[in-house]
Amino acid sequence: MDDRRKIIIREIEQWRKSKLLPEHYCDFLLNLYLEEGSGKPSGGFLGISTDTIRNSNWKIWVLFVGILAAISLAALNFTAFDLPMQIAVSLLFLFLCYAIGSLQRSKEPVRAQILFGMASLFLLFIGVFMLKLHQIHAPVIVVSYVVLCSLVWLLTGLMARFMLFQLSGWVVLVFCYGWLLHYQLDSLNWATLELSWVPLSILFGWLGWMLHERSKQIGTVFLMLSCIVWFMPELYGMLYAELYGEQIVQLALVGKIFFEAGILFGFRKKWIEWVA
Repeated sequence: MDDRRKIIIREIEQWRKSKLLPEHYCDFLLNLYLEEGSGKPSGGFLGISTDTIRNSNWKIWVLFVGILAAISLAALNFTAFDLPMQIAVSLLFLFLCYAIGSLQRSKEPVRAQILFGMASLFLLFIGVFMLKLHQIHAPVIVVSYVVLCSLVWLLTGLMARFMLFQLSGWVVLVFCYGWLLHYQLDSLNWATLELSWVPLSILFGWLGWMLHERSKQIGTVFLMLSCIVWFMPELYGMLYAELYGEQIVQLALVGKIFFEAGILFGFRKKWIEWVA
């Protein structure tokens, strides 16, 4: 197989991984360019082919094991470090994950998402862990840090164009807003609860409609977020059913399910353009 054909096949595989073309189109193109009897390129794990593993050098294995051992030792002795050292080690790990993920985003999107996911979860875990380790238990500080993490996830999703990170960032912000309502409002009756969430759901739906022509991904995120926020009063009411009444919460939830289903059915020709 000549170099030109290898390059074309590699590009088709990238189209398949990044979902630029439907999978059956990619299979059709591969059948055109693969030599008869050669079969498809050998598979692998996270973008690493089986041939690469078979033909790998022992120095690569030593380097990999050495890095893994260094990370393990740093994790086991993390609490023994001073605060500046803890921050430095955490930032180094985050930088490596985000940097390598950014470099791999176009070539290996699955590997990039895994690295971004590791960094995002580590950012949340290590921050809350360090706050607890240093006896900082103020709810406002903890929630403020969670808000910071959600903004990082949201920014990561926007820059890397990964919808899951965008949605995760918005959902965490929504839950932080729910915490603010719970602890800051003196009285939260059912009318106040609905008024605190339903207009927000309508706002997210409107933003999705306004932005879907510029970016279908962002429009889809806001559409999904609008559907989630729509049920937040009922989810909150389930936690305090003895206050609002279990039957009232159940009736409100069922009523909203039918109401939202009716809206989605009535406007199905419109919103399907966002996600298609």
